[in-house]
Amino acid sequence: MCTVQFRKREDLYKLVNEIKLWPARSGRLHGVKEIEKQGGYISLELYCGEELKVRNSKNSRAARWLRNKMMVEPCSGCEVPEWKLDKYSQTSFE
Repeated sequence: MCTVQFRKREDLYKLVNEIKLWPARSGRLHGVKEIEKQGGYISLELYCGEELKVRNSKNSRAARWLRNKMMVEPCSGCEVPEWKLDKYSQTSFE
């Protein structure tokens, strides 16, 4: 399986749109069902039913957690498939 590469300081929208995963503050990794860019913000709908509106930032907590892979477990409500977690684990940031 090939690795996906991103620039280290990538916009949060581009990162989440490509990976389709969202890190919660609890350490769970959620699957992203729908993502929409609204000016300087991103509107997210997760598979577990949550809806979020977050700021599109390169330095945000979510962007840092995705780059550093600081998640504990996948969300049980989202049912993130194993192949998606494997692909994410092989993603590299330059």
